[in-house]
Amino acid sequence: MSDQIAITDLPSLDDLFASPLSQLIEEMKEGVLLLDHDGALRWANRAALAMHDVERVDALGASIDEYRQRFQVRLKTPHDYPIPPAVQLLAGMPFDNVVFEIMLPGQTDQLRMHRSRGRVLSLDSSTHVAALIVEDITELASAEERFEKSFNINPAPALICRLNDQHFIRANQGFLDMTGLSERDVLGKTLHELDVFAGAEQREQALRRLEEGLTITPMEAVLHCESTGISRCVVVAGQPIEVNHETCMLLTFTDLEPIRRAQNALRRSEAQFSTLFHLSPVPTALADHHTLSLLEVNEAFNSALGHDTRVTATESLTQYAPLPAAVRRRILSALASGDTISGLESNVIVPGGEYLTWLISATMVSVDEQDRVLLTLVDITERKRSEAELFAAIDTVMQDASWFTRTLVDKLASVRHAHRPEPVMTSTISLSQRERDVLVLLCQGRSDKRIATELSLAHSTVRNYIASLYRKLGVHSRSEAIIIARQQGLDVAPETKKSS
Repeated sequence: MSDQIAITDLPSLDDLFASPLSQLIEEMKEGVLLLDHDGALRWANRAALAMHDVERVDALGASIDEYRQRFQVRLKTPHDYPIPPAVQLLAGMPFDNVVFEIMLPGQTDQLRMHRSRGRVLSLDSSTHVAALIVEDITELASAEERFEKSFNINPAPALICRLNDQHFIRANQGFLDMTGLSERDVLGKTLHELDVFAGAEQREQALRRLEEGLTITPMEAVLHCESTGISRCVVVAGQPIEVNHETCMLLTFTDLEPIRRAQNALRRSEAQFSTLFHLSPVPTALADHHTLSLLEVNEAFNSALGHDTRVTATESLTQYAPLPAAVRRRILSALASGDTISGLESNVIVPGGEYLTWLISATMVSVDEQDRVLLTLVDITERKRSEAELFAAIDTVMQDASWFTRTLVDKLASVRHAHRPEPVMTSTISLSQRERDVLVLLCQGRSDKRIATELSLAHSTVRNYIASLYRKLGVHSRSEAIIIARQQGLDVAPETKKSS
């Protein structure tokens, strides 16, 4: 199509405005403004008036210069046009797709974006009229501006490749940061120069789909940057889009390097955990977090339980280490609540009938991306046995405690109860007179037979009184009863206490 349209059958410009051609132009969705060769603004269709929010042609301005001044017309990219398009048009030279910014009078927040084409209509050899064909692209420009902003600030690495020549026209900061490249290293380069599908198993398929403008499914590739000499493993995918009326491909990338470093670190960590697990001198086991079924144990665990062979994966903790049901329930309940178990004392009977006392600790760990229970056992059997022997010796000595001073009794009591909670003592202990008599003689170191003789009671009756005293004082031995009685002031007969 020629840039100039000859209209030889119209004798004048006024006849042009009155012709059926003007009625056709009037119905166009694009705005049309007609100018004389001297720049006078002669006519505009309804679409052009609506784009400028006016109702009459004279509201646009008497000339192109007045129009430019009234609507603050500015070129979007003035550096691309050494000669202003309007001057070029009035000189008889058409132009295509020039984007202008205009501001509606009195509406400073109403910035509009117009894309214009300039055409020259020749009426005769000496007369021509200039036509400005205007399209309002405000919404489109706003959408493109939003896309540009979101594309640039998106941390996910991305490129835009123009499909007609396979040149990269956009690179966001995320891509530049990932590769260490500058925009100069990327923009204007071809897909051949910066092969984003290198090393991909489906590289040929990806190139073919890119040429056809089809979606490219995610695939692993190796991105090699010649300027930096660094290669990175990435996942690349493509989505066809349109940028500035050009068909393009949006290429997005996922950097696999941090993921692989984390995986390598995890493998090293798990290897170190496995080494420490098996070499630990503390009996340690991994168990299922639902049932406490043992999955793996170390040699120290086998030795502590008296086993020489490795436990099978199907063997349960109950079978391998018969913990009391209450202890198992407490461990599972604590772990289910996100808590840990530390130093839980439990008595067990191991294969062979040996009686052991353990301190059990349990916590949740992740092994091979599976939740597991890490159990550790500390054998305190010998310590408990030593304590029991010491306490028995104290009880034996305190069978005749009549000659003990209160200070000595208190010290023995502190040793006796160093590893157990203090007994609960009430402010008033209700004892019968006969129970009180028995308790006083008990604190004086009398044996059961001697108490029976002094109180003229049967031996069995004295034993019943002592059992009743144990229950009321909350104790389980003669020595404990003496200690509580002296702490409560029950070791002296009421008459003696009153006279003193």
